[in-house]
Amino acid sequence: MSQSLSSILIHLVFSTKNREPFITPAIETELHPYMAKVFRELKSPSLTIDGTSDHLHILFSLGRVITVADLVEEVKTESSKWIKTKGREFRIFHWQAGYGAFSIGQSNVEILKRYIRAQKKHHRLVTFQDEYRKFLKRYQIDTTSVIFGIDCHSALSALRS
Repeated sequence: MSQSLSSILIHLVFSTKNREPFITPAIETELHPYMAKVFRELKSPSLTIDGTSDHLHILFSLGRVITVADLVEEVKTESSKWIKTKGREFRIFHWQAGYGAFSIGQSNVEILKRYIRAQKKHHRLVTFQDEYRKFLKRYQIDTTSVIFGIDCHSALSALRS
């Protein structure tokens, strides 16, 4: 085979630093298209971007020559710089250091797109912390560390009892 092909779909989740509610409706309408542009430039097109005032969910197709870590760093860096130009109140904006990246199969794309688009409604009933714990459990990710300010080991132990 003389060419390299890939189809790697990733559900990416990350939050604002300390889960501060920086993503206002006005910023969101510009932020999502801006981030989609950054993903395209990295040859990893986003399929859906949405979230709440303190975190985002993004479904994207990972390009074949970039790592998830490098892509996330670039997307966070570029979008953070952009947000800081949007007014005084955004000068202290930062994304949280961590992120969650979960692989998904093609058969789940439409379900995940609907889920991502329904984030605002979803989070009226479920906290970000509880949602994230469920992802970690579903994907069998080691929870002996603190992620997004959540002591995952203690949280999952409490859920099991």
